[in-house]
Amino acid sequence: MVEAEVVTMWSTDRAGRTTFADREDAGRRLAARLEHLRSEDVVVLGLPRGGVPVAARVAQALGAPLDVVVVRKLGVPWQPELAMGAVGEDGVTVLDDRVLGSTRLTPEDVERVATRERAELDRRIARFRGDRPRVPLGGRTAVVVDDGLATGSTARAACQVVRALGARRLVLAVPVAPSGWERRLAGVADELVAVSAPRGFLAIGEFYDDFRQTGDEEVLACLEGARARAPGREGPPGPGADHEPRPDDVPRPDEQVPERRRPPLRETLTVPAGDVDLMGDLDVPADARGLVVFAHGSGSSPHSPRNRYVAGVLADAGLATLLLDLLTPAEDGDRTVVFDVELLARRLDSVLRHLAGLPGTAGLPLGLFGASTGAAAALLAAAGPAASVAAVVSRGGRPDLAALRLTSVRAPTLLVVGGDDPVVLDRNERALRMLRCPARLVVVPGATHLFEEPGTLEAAATAARDWFLEHLAAGRGEAPAPEEDG
Repeated sequence: MVEAEVVTMWSTDRAGRTTFADREDAGRRLAARLEHLRSEDVVVLGLPRGGVPVAARVAQALGAPLDVVVVRKLGVPWQPELAMGAVGEDGVTVLDDRVLGSTRLTPEDVERVATRERAELDRRIARFRGDRPRVPLGGRTAVVVDDGLATGSTARAACQVVRALGARRLVLAVPVAPSGWERRLAGVADELVAVSAPRGFLAIGEFYDDFRQTGDEEVLACLEGARARAPGREGPPGPGADHEPRPDDVPRPDEQVPERRRPPLRETLTVPAGDVDLMGDLDVPADARGLVVFAHGSGSSPHSPRNRYVAGVLADAGLATLLLDLLTPAEDGDRTVVFDVELLARRLDSVLRHLAGLPGTAGLPLGLFGASTGAAAALLAAAGPAASVAAVVSRGGRPDLAALRLTSVRAPTLLVVGGDDPVVLDRNERALRMLRCPARLVVVPGATHLFEEPGTLEAAATAARDWFLEHLAAGRGEAPAPEEDG
């Protein structure tokens, strides 16, 4: 394999960073960096879901066919965020011998994970492609496109699968990636292209004005539009391709349809909690699937960009959020109050009771998200005998401060800790052994206590989102929709 060529262009706004209006804008600007491929036999492959609108603009600019590259990472069983390989179409399986060697997994262990992921792979292929055959890649230049690159694990898996499917030349192209991304992905593709590779990268969404979640219908519309623009480039359409796909929100004749949907709501709340009033920002999307209350502790606030970012990820997944400070401005610098987790838990319990009586939030399954001492308060609130909490997530939290009550927590609990935060990691490992509820510890490689390293906050937010979707949806009898992220 030839050494990868790296093409990166910086274009900054007044704040010193590149921003995109939305994914279509990002696709147009990325396409300008790929004009040199016009003379080649190119296929553009978008990573579902968010990468497809970007890829659609690239394919249109290059006059190339558009397709999806559907892959599933194979996660190590006790640490799913660590990829040990990937599966793709046509039975392609690629494995990372380095990771497998360090984990000492047996072939049977790997096959159990692969079997589960192949089932989800087949479901997604059927959803996005139907009966239409995959665009052939043999002997062609494949351009793999996503809406951004954080950890790079999904992009790496996609490139491995695309190579196995016979692409002659491989280009990995994204609007934004962290500084130094080309070193981490050296050898994955023949050419790496980014519009921007800034320092201080936290998450992909911070570089978009509009980073709302891409739905299946938008992916299907992009693919249909590309086929309409380039008839014959992909071969004849499969059976039924001339019919509009049935949207997920169109009920079958035998389905019961709710009489009304919960309307959207956004407001600043004042919540009485004992002898103080607490302020919080409530955001309830239409027909919310659950409500997550952010319990801010020491060193944090509702205005923290980290908490705002995580709340945005949850909102994009259809979850309502309440960004709440359990301390008054006068108490914020008082260390005796900051570490009084029993007091914080009582205030949080008052907030939960208040939400249960509000028309806009009553009946929603409740989740708690806490960092530092806020995580301890969340666990104490979930341990109460009358607690109605359906799920808890702690990011870099102090569950040790709630140690005497951990065995009483009944809500499924996720502990997210940075791999380079050894003291807090040790405390969370001990807490995990004390919990009697469904519980899991996720260690984000390379992350320190505040998750400031490129891609680490996104990994934490993704883990939190998936945990809440699984357990809050279970509270409503729903099946959560699985998601794949980079």
